[in-house]
Amino acid sequence: MDVQLQELIDKIKKDGVASAETSAQKIIAEAEKKAAAIISEAQEKADGIIKNAKAETERMEKASEDAITQAGRNLIISFRDGINRELSALVNAKTEAALDKDALKKIVPEAVKAWAANPNASDITVLLSAKDLSAVEADISASLKNEIAKGLEIKSDASLSSGFRIGTKDGSAFYDFSAEEVAGLFSAYLNPRTTALMQNAAKDIQ
Repeated sequence: MDVQLQELIDKIKKDGVASAETSAQKIIAEAEKKAAAIISEAQEKADGIIKNAKAETERMEKASEDAITQAGRNLIISFRDGINRELSALVNAKTEAALDKDALKKIVPEAVKAWAANPNASDITVLLSAKDLSAVEADISASLKNEIAKGLEIKSDASLSSGFRIGTKDGSAFYDFSAEEVAGLFSAYLNPRTTALMQNAAKDIQ
């Protein structure tokens, strides 16, 4: 009887230990699985943070480069436009100075006579600024007395600062030799040329 009881006790202990070991292994396996999942998730989050940080860094670098490029472009454009304005102003001033009363005394009669030589020319009008008209009217009238007798009119025009316009009285046809128009013709060539020079100069900037 004692022997059987001991065997029973031993069997219970053995089964209990085996069961405990199995449970322990199961717990350990589950813990290891959870730990691996946590590590994997943490790694994914870390990778994501690094990826986002890298992307943001690259975005900021590109934004900075674009900003510097745009600032440089704006500077060049501003400088170019400033040069063009200065050159245009210089051309305007020089053109206006060139169309002084001595020049007008020669140019206006020649232009009128060339216009009047056209068989279809009639009702011709010459327009000058008020200050130029007062300065050259007597000389021009003397040079164009035949044309004046045929109906030529010489008048002032408040829109003119220098130079002159010649055309028909109804304004259907005219030539504009005002300082602004002549200077504009020069500037139309000058400004694109200046722009091209500026662009070529910009290419050499390191």
